[in-house]
Amino acid sequence: MNTPAPSGRQFELVLGAQRAVIAEVGASVREYAVGARDVVLPFASDRIAPAFSGAVLVPWPNRLGDGRYTYAGVEHQVAITEPERSTALHGLVAHERFTPAPHAPATATSVTLEHYLVPTAGYPFSLRTRVTYALSDAGLAVTVTTTNLGDLTAPYGIGFHPWLSPGDATVDECTLRLDADKRVKVDDRLLPTGTEPVAGSYDLREPRLLAGVALDDAFVDVRRDADGLSWIRLGAPDGRAAAVWMDGSMDALQVCTGDGIPVIERRGVAAEPMSCIADAFRTGERLVHLAPGEEHTVRWGLALL
Repeated sequence: MNTPAPSGRQFELVLGAQRAVIAEVGASVREYAVGARDVVLPFASDRIAPAFSGAVLVPWPNRLGDGRYTYAGVEHQVAITEPERSTALHGLVAHERFTPAPHAPATATSVTLEHYLVPTAGYPFSLRTRVTYALSDAGLAVTVTTTNLGDLTAPYGIGFHPWLSPGDATVDECTLRLDADKRVKVDDRLLPTGTEPVAGSYDLREPRLLAGVALDDAFVDVRRDADGLSWIRLGAPDGRAAAVWMDGSMDALQVCTGDGIPVIERRGVAAEPMSCIADAFRTGERLVHLAPGEEHTVRWGLALL
């Protein structure tokens, strides 16, 4: 009997000096490098992905307070997965298998994986999420479409969890730049309480040295470049920057320096594009109401600049 690896089957993409490995579990970006330079922190295929590394976060990113929410007048309870804060963290599929989509055969530079989320007592909605990873000269692009297959309108959000690599440097030697004007304020459970203009160590609109800076924060009021993209850039002393971009389909970003997180411990910086911030199922802020038969598509990507 062959025991499958915790990360499942592996799908390797190659284009020139670029190489990406997408893992079946979580449709995770397990590796992405340009030549010998990692863009994301890799993890071994025979390990459980540490700290949601590279995973797709559906049907909500970030935290859901007490795992409890009311939607269309009905109260629901999902499992508490972060007991120390009494929250449900990062949705329902980050540790589930995604399988190759039959309509889109894999190529040397692209793969499409899909997951069918079946209704449960805590989330009684039927969703299909299809994730396409594609290499081009610009980097690794990700397109995700979720379709409501059921007969009930579903509350929905999506996010992603790559850990940017500092290369041969340490995080403290790197700078971080993030295109956003407001930071989300939180309580002691990291649930949102409002927003404020970025200031001090939270003002990352220009590159800021990360030495002595600890972050686990969401940002909104994003800025966009001439192509309509918002960016997070982890600049290293070698002059290169591991970067995440998102297009206009999402408008929130989360960054985390990994302080106190086992295995990570400031080895990289989480750069998370999101369609909504924490607790959206309870607050309704930026929540997508996905009607029966409706699709929701987002796009983001990774690059070494």
